[in-house]
Amino acid sequence: MNPVSNPAPRPPDRTDDELARLDIPVLLRYGLTAPPGPRRTALFGDGVVGAAVLLDRLGTQPRSVAFLADTVRAGGLAFAAGLAEPLPRPEAAAVVRDWLTAGTELAAGVAADDTAARWLRAVATVIELRRLTRTARS
Repeated sequence: MNPVSNPAPRPPDRTDDELARLDIPVLLRYGLTAPPGPRRTALFGDGVVGAAVLLDRLGTQPRSVAFLADTVRAGGLAFAAGLAEPLPRPEAAAVVRDWLTAGTELAAGVAADDTAARWLRAVATVIELRRLTRTARS
């Protein structure tokens, strides 16, 4: 296929710093309950990578985020937001608590909880991929 004839738009190039500055709570507020489309794409695209950059910089293990995703799926966003330590490191716990709280403000029930759990699982996957890529380069 000729890449010039591809009608799909090319995503803008963003640096890690730009992605880390994204307002993740806003992306969650507008993306968790949105139907498939631009808001959901922003949440699961740049939002996932931006969240992964932030948590990776704070030394968060991907398995911790995956465990949090399982907790959100089992107990819901409100339950996870009320945990004393949603992630092991205090800095990461504070960051992710803001994200969880943004999701609970929607009061959207199980559908939002499941979407948030899938989103957190995607964040964990990107953190793991970032680590594997760094290891392969060294």
